[in-house]
Amino acid sequence: MRLWSYQLIPVLPDKMLIAEWRECIAIKRQWEKGTLKHRLVSYVQEYDKRYFGVYVTTILTEMTIRKIKHQKKYYQEFNEFCGDRIYDFDKTLFYLEHNNRYLKQCLYNLQEKADRGIITQEEWQKIEDKFGGVM
Repeated sequence: MRLWSYQLIPVLPDKMLIAEWRECIAIKRQWEKGTLKHRLVSYVQEYDKRYFGVYVTTILTEMTIRKIKHQKKYYQEFNEFCGDRIYDFDKTLFYLEHNNRYLKQCLYNLQEKADRGIITQEEWQKIEDKFGGVM
């Protein structure tokens, strides 16, 4: 489990963006049940749910831009869970953990995926074109 740095969302490969959407659904379900204990994502519970709403909306906005379909019922569930309103991108509502250090960790993770053929070199190049100077 992982929430990618919000800065990476526009360049995540489609399959990873879809996986992130599924990840958000899983996090929400576990959070609701009180069973969210995963060390990489449990920090979300320390924030107002609006932060999670902004993150989810950012994922869905990118999916819409790319014409990736999703079930609208889940978006309604997120709205209800996070406060029953749609959240616009607001950088002030992103997790403090999503800092430059975290961005680098995510980039190295993606680089390893490219090195191992999990994402294509073309997909990696898109990421590197945007963030190459960060690493």
